[in-house]
Amino acid sequence: MSEKKKNVLLQGGILAGAGIITKIIGFAYRIPMGNMMGEEGNGLYSVAFGIYGIALTISSYSLPLAVSKMISARVAKAEYQNMRRVLVSALVYGLIAGMIAMNVLFFGAGVMETLYHKPGIYRPLRVLAPTTFIVALLGVFRGYFQGHGDMVPTSVSQILEQVVNALISVFATWQFMNMYGTSKEAPSYSAAGGTLGTLAGAATALLFIMYLFGTTRKRYMNKINPGERLESSASIYQGLFLTIIPVILSQTIYQIGYTIDDLMFGNLMALKGYKDQVVTSLQGVYNTQYNQLVNLPVAIATAMAASTLPSIVLSRMQNDAHGVNQKITQVIKVNMVIAFPSAIGLAVLAEPIMKMLFPRLVTYQPQAIMLLMTGSSAVVFYALSTLTTSILQGHNFMRLPVIHSAISLGVHIVLLGILLVATDLNVYALVICNVLFPLVVSMLNCRAITKEVGYRWEYWNTFIKPLLASAAMGIVAFVVYRVFYEAFENVYIVSLMAFGAAITVYAVVILQIRCFSEDELRSIPGGRYLAKLMR
Repeated sequence: MSEKKKNVLLQGGILAGAGIITKIIGFAYRIPMGNMMGEEGNGLYSVAFGIYGIALTISSYSLPLAVSKMISARVAKAEYQNMRRVLVSALVYGLIAGMIAMNVLFFGAGVMETLYHKPGIYRPLRVLAPTTFIVALLGVFRGYFQGHGDMVPTSVSQILEQVVNALISVFATWQFMNMYGTSKEAPSYSAAGGTLGTLAGAATALLFIMYLFGTTRKRYMNKINPGERLESSASIYQGLFLTIIPVILSQTIYQIGYTIDDLMFGNLMALKGYKDQVVTSLQGVYNTQYNQLVNLPVAIATAMAASTLPSIVLSRMQNDAHGVNQKITQVIKVNMVIAFPSAIGLAVLAEPIMKMLFPRLVTYQPQAIMLLMTGSSAVVFYALSTLTTSILQGHNFMRLPVIHSAISLGVHIVLLGILLVATDLNVYALVICNVLFPLVVSMLNCRAITKEVGYRWEYWNTFIKPLLASAAMGIVAFVVYRVFYEAFENVYIVSLMAFGAAITVYAVVILQIRCFSEDELRSIPGGRYLAKLMR
């Protein structure tokens, strides 16, 4: 393997590892914070974050990718002055876009409170407002280092950001609940406390990465190429916008789906006579107790897959069609081996999971359990849709995932409106549409991969075998929990027994039915030991 390929895979692995760590930290701190906030506080927090996500996507989400792509192209051609001009232009763009987003969130918070039927949401929105400005600058510096092939600054800053976020969010929520817990504004203050950690984390990460920029500035910024031809500012900004806009369109469709759900649910439920507090509490249950649990295995699976995607791109550039097909099969299979047992495990053990993780959120606990049981299949479809989107983009089919997401979002919105108006499903309508959206995207993406990439799907090894192993695991976990709960009546002890039995059964079955070949196992971290077990 060439040094260049090794470096690409190493840097991809570093970034993927950081992604897994940050997702686990993000999931972990939301549990104590969610228990302190209560259902209504969680509702305000999640809706505010949906609005913040839209502002972030439009203003700065695509900056790391755009900056890294443009800087790496200039560095490869030894155009060091143009590289510096790209950095300055990106900083100017980040300053302007971040400032606009900050002002819209801060001064428009009152309007959004009325629009979303969420009294008190202006507090968390105004805390999040300066975060958009900070994240815009942070994205430029992360893209700068990535453009030089160095993922360590981004990875370390992401972990540092999430650690500070977790500590400040939990502490601020606890402090605000102590101060305002008995007032009617307690949910609003608790949500503001939670978002304070997001602001502190982003600010810490920006200071850290600016320090690294200062210490490495001479290494990257003092190089000179006398024969270099300078690009005009107009051409640099044109390249920046042409890179940013497709990513914005793609990610905005994903992000806008969440906030449209919040907007439609709040207004249509209000028209049917539901009180704002009840609607906000149901949204808190959906976004915190359901969505958080569904998103964790998806995030881990796709982060693991991210370390393999650079090698797919390299194989494609080397015209190695067989290598591309092998790596696509492997990365999808790894995702499915994680996603299927996660989905079935969440469904069959929904009750003990809710009782253990959210013991203080009991008002809507039956609804939370039922949401997880009925909507856990979204894990599989989100993992597959995210991965197939990356595969298409890696083959330079940038528009197709955007078109597929737009089609799916249209179906999603129409069905959600019908279910909310014509039925009494209320929050369950959100779950149904949450499963439908990635399902439609996955179907369209898979069809495009077959047609445009020429990939031949291995359905038996990739999908059927993980599903069968997961089904066996689910039956054992369900039986163990039900039988031993009658004897011990301790949810923690019995859940530990059920989880242990589930992991053991799944590992044995997945190896016994030869889901992976020995060569595939050896390419996975810890796979050599698993290959010995399989033999």
